[in-house]
Amino acid sequence: MARSRTLSVTEFKAKCLNILDQISRRELEKVVITKRGVAVGVLVPPPAQAAEVEQLPGYLQGSVIIPSEIDLTAPIADEPFAADQGEIHR
Repeated sequence: MARSRTLSVTEFKAKCLNILDQISRRELEKVVITKRGVAVGVLVPPPAQAAEVEQLPGYLQGSVIIPSEIDLTAPIADEPFAADQGEIHR
């Protein structure tokens, strides 16, 4: 049975690992965190499918596209490094 809970920042800080475990097990559907009686945050579990997808190997594959004209191995500095010239600076 999922339920909501309201905690002060101090209480949340003291019990956060237990609260996160309860959120993960879906025992809590929402935790409202307050500071001096004013809500400053709301903690909710991630969507069920998001947790499953993130555990799959390669789930980010294809999310970064690098144009073919960009060479990631090419130097980016316009000037030579001191180490390239055999100099040692101390």
